Amino acid sequence: MGTHVIEAGFPVNSDAEFEAVSDIAASTDVTTCGLARVVDKDVEAALDSGVDLVHVFVSTSDVQLQDSMHASREEAVERAVASVERVKEAGVDAMFSPMDATRTEESFLVDIVEAVDDAGVDWINIPDTCGVCTPTRMATLVRKVREHTDAQIDVHAHDDFGLASANAMAGFEAGAHQAQVSVNGIGERAGNAAYEEVVMAAESLYGVETGVDTTRITELARLVESASDIPIPANKPVVGRNAFSHESGIHAAGVLENTDTFEPGVMTPEMVGATREFVLGKHTGTHSVRKRLEDAGFEPTDDEVRAVTRRVKDYGAEKQRVTMSELKRFAREEGVTQTEEVRA
Repeated sequence: MGTHVIEAGFPVNSDAEFEAVSDIAASTDVTTCGLARVVDKDVEAALDSGVDLVHVFVSTSDVQLQDSMHASREEAVERAVASVERVKEAGVDAMFSPMDATRTEESFLVDIVEAVDDAGVDWINIPDTCGVCTPTRMATLVRKVREHTDAQIDVHAHDDFGLASANAMAGFEAGAHQAQVSVNGIGERAGNAAYEEVVMAAESLYGVETGVDTTRITELARLVESASDIPIPANKPVVGRNAFSHESGIHAAGVLENTDTFEPGVMTPEMVGATREFVLGKHTGTHSVRKRLEDAGFEPTDDEVRAVTRRVKDYGAEKQRVTMSELKRFAREEGVTQTEEVRA
């Protein structure tokens, strides 16, 4: 699809994960990345897996240093520098993450960024590990980090407050070169910035050519949904089953006339490999009912359309969505003429 980097896993985690990362690195021309703590065995496992980029990370917020790593700030800096130097010594690109950056004291964040910059780091990742950042603050943080490194900037946003994709875009606006995303937004807790949302925002709202084949986004989302066993919410942006569905009479009538009336316009279902759907229910109007009847081979009069619409609304109020079989039954019971059965 043209994805730029695949962070394939955490090679030291297990033999199975090491093999998976190695297989991915060996079977694709895309830049592959392996994750590693600032621990020798982690870094060596990542290097041994054959990835093109090693992503090392260490906690930098006081709460994580004290109660998760049980290390001092000085130890964090020392380990970070040593890990970056080892990766660079091996001839591999290095990315460094000050984990929990958005809850880290700014002066210490600057100190550790400058230290790994001196060690030759290629990428600085700014992670909003607990999802507490806002877009304005993310932009400010990216600008601050850019002042203290020559490395390229990457952002990693979590979605605890539903701001992950917005934070990724704010990072880009402030000069970040890359954002870490996951298909369908899956990840720890409420998940991460969603691949499909960030790509389509960049393409459609910012006019940036990402190089991603967006027509396969829905296909990819369904594949990940099946493999992960994590269902996609119907109202999920871009790839949810309702993303291009219309039930409201006003909306459906407008879209039938011109899709730009009640769709973004700059993002069509065809762009992401999806289809538009007119849903029948209690909010359905006559325009939508007429279209569905005509598509099914009926030739309704205006009075018949109004009669069938009333039945759709009543049924929808009780049963929510109305299926095509129910619509056809209503039409036949109202005596609507049917010239032919149209099969999809």
